Amino acid sequence: MPKLKTKSGAKKRFKVTATGKVIAGAAGKRHRLMSHNSKYIRQNRGTSALCDADARTVKSYMPYNR
Repeated sequence: MPKLKTKSGAKKRFKVTATGKVIAGAAGKRHRLMSHNSKYIRQNRGTSALCDADARTVKSYMPYNR
């Protein structure tokens, strides 16, 4: 069988934990932050786990990263 390719964008943006959860950074934190208030910027700091439906999609993009 041929090897499956990993989607390049997914391997840059997501990380799979040891328990199988998918971790992603917050969206909307790159530029034009003056239109967001301080609470939005502060609460979207760091990373968070994806919901199960989204995690299943991301795991299909990274077949060997489980």
